[in-house]
Formats: sequence, C-alpha cells, structure tokens
Amino acid sequence: MSTFATIDTPGPLRLVQVGAGGMGKAWIDAITANPDVELVGLVDLNQETAHEALADKGLEGVLVGTSVSDIAAATGAHAVVNVTVPVAHHPVNVEALFAGLPVLCEKPAAPTVAQALSLAASSEASGQLLMISQSRRYFNSLAQLKAVTGELGDIGVITTEFFKAPHFGGFREEMDHVLLVDMAIHPFDAVRYLTGQNPVSVYCEEFNPSWSWYQADAAATAIFEFSSGLRYVYSGSWCADGQETSWNGQWRVNGAHGTATWDGEQAPLVDANDATGQSLSVPEASAGPEQIAGSLAEFASAVRTGVVPDGQIHSNVHSLAMVEAAVLSAETGQRVRIDDVLTAAYAQALHNEKNDDVKAVLSGWGSPLGNYSGLADAVSS
Repeated sequence: MSTFATIDTPGPLRLVQVGAGGMGKAWIDAITANPDVELVGLVDLNQETAHEALADKGLEGVLVGTSVSDIAAATGAHAVVNVTVPVAHHPVNVEALFAGLPVLCEKPAAPTVAQALSLAASSEASGQLLMISQSRRYFNSLAQLKAVTGELGDIGVITTEFFKAPHFGGFREEMDHVLLVDMAIHPFDAVRYLTGQNPVSVYCEEFNPSWSWYQADAAATAIFEFSSGLRYVYSGSWCADGQETSWNGQWRVNGAHGTATWDGEQAPLVDANDATGQSLSVPEASAGPEQIAGSLAEFASAVRTGVVPDGQIHSNVHSLAMVEAAVLSAETGQRVRIDDVLTAAYAQALHNEKNDDVKAVLSGWGSPLGNYSGLADAVSS
C-alpha cells in the first residue's frame, strides 16, 4: 500500500469543502461538529449557493470562491472535502492532490473504474492521501457484525436484502442502473469490510417491476463469488412499498459455526458456537461517530498519523469494480470476472491519462493486479 504525507499541526485541521448543495450542507454540519477540524473555505461554481449554505448554518469568516487551489492557498488549508457530483470527482480530486492537499471524497470515487485507477495513481504521484467516504461502513452495529463474522469460521454465504420505495424525483428516476450505481456500492463495499476479501466474479440481473416509477431498471439481484469460495447474494429494489428494510438492508452471514443476522440498524443477533462449543455472543458496541462523521474522523486521524484508512482509493477501487462488473453482467447476461473489469479499466486509464507523472505511475504498475501491490492486496482490515 502506498504511503502518503502527514500533517503535524497542534490545532484543528483547516478544511476547504467543495460543493455546497444538499449533501454539502450535511458535510458542513459534520465538519462544524468535529473539534479536530475547521471549515475555512467553501468552493462552489454557484457562489450564491455557497453563501446561502453558510448563512443557513450561521457560519461567518469562511472564504467562498470557485477555485479549489485559490481558496486553499488563501486560507492556508490542510485538506479538502469533495462533495461535488460524481462527474466532478476526478478533476477536483486531481487539482487538490497536486496542490499538496489530502482529500476526503464522497462516494463513488469516480463514474468509472478507469478514472478511479487514475485517481489512485494521482494519489501516489502527488504523495497525498485520497480517501473515499463510504459512509455506511461507519455504523457501530456493523462493526459488531464484523467482529461476530470473524468468529463464525469459514463463511459460506452472505445475503443482503434491500427493499425501499423512495420517490426521489429528478435525475435518479431517469438514470440507468439506478439501484446498482447509486446505492448498491454501499453493501458491496460493506461485504468487503466484513470479510476482508475481494470478489472474483459476479452474475447479475436487473429488471423493472410493472409499477415502478423509475425510467430504467430499479431492481436487481447479483451473486458474487469471492476468493475463498464465499457467495454473496444481493437482492434489492427501489420500488418496494411495504415492509421496507433499513437503508443498510437486512443481512445474514452463515459460517461453519453458525449464523449472524443484522437488520441494518440494531445490534446483530448470533446463533453460533465457538471452536470449544461455547455460545458466541455479540461484543459491546463502540461509541464512535457514525456515517459521514465517522469517515471524517478516520480521515482526520489518517492525515495526522499516516495510518491507512479503510477508504483509501487503492482499496475502494475494488468496491467500484463490483458495481461496474454487476452492470456489465446485467447488460450482457453473462457472468463477469472482476479481473477482466480491472484489466480493461487499466488499459483505458493508461490510454486516457494526460498527466505525465500520473501516467508514469500507471505504467509502473504493469497491470492492475500485478506490480501494483496496493491494488493487488487492498482489502480492509
């Protein structure tokens, strides 16, 4: 795994946030609630939106502008939080990284795996951390489920059922692959977190129920095979009224010693014995911050200590590859190997890269799974 520069400052980390829309306001709340960080700049192409967001929160003295580099330089910022739309993630991240600033970026890392690989190489070339905020990793009850999963012996099957019926309006109800692209990356990432494994293949089908208010397929079932032989089955719908699951879905983990279940909110339940025949119990939950507050806290700690966070771009590429492979499988009706997705994305990243330093890093990997030790071995601890 690549190393990155750390920041040694006795006071709060000075942050510039990019993006002041709906999600941007949630991030402003998270930043202002964390005493280890301070919002010093807000960047948005619509400066009126930025000023309104700050006024809504009663914040003064935060510099507003349209250039990440300019605002960071003017404020003496230590790091950037990127809350822009996905298509802007790559250019904003690259600008910040090569301005010498570590970045915490909203998921997904980029619209494509190829762009995510370019970002991983940009992180290496610049020597700066790029962390992707997979905020749904940060539930204390999910950490409990991870601890229990580690006691179940060899894991055979993990399932997630996700059934919600949100009427978003706007772009989500018109976009292709809406469930897989916009939401499924959360459980896909979470299963990697639970198991410490990366997937090797997927077969996925998408469909749209007759009553769906989405323009394209809003339901999907995907079966992933992992390196140990584990199967992960994801079944979900975004037009499923009645008996809805939590936003994290309903989980079941079955291993050699028994089963654990999680409703996505409360502490998991376990029906299993350890190697000595004693009944397993669920450990006490930690009191750590959750969701985006959790990812912000881990990012702040990482840039101070150099400890690699769970969401480092090199690891997060695998979660995005799960989405891209599932979409490809749904489009072709064929089982798709994750290695093939990564290999094709690597070739595309090399072809498209314009920055000579980044291209040199990409070329030095040799392949996304070969000489690039970060991507080859990037799984969560």
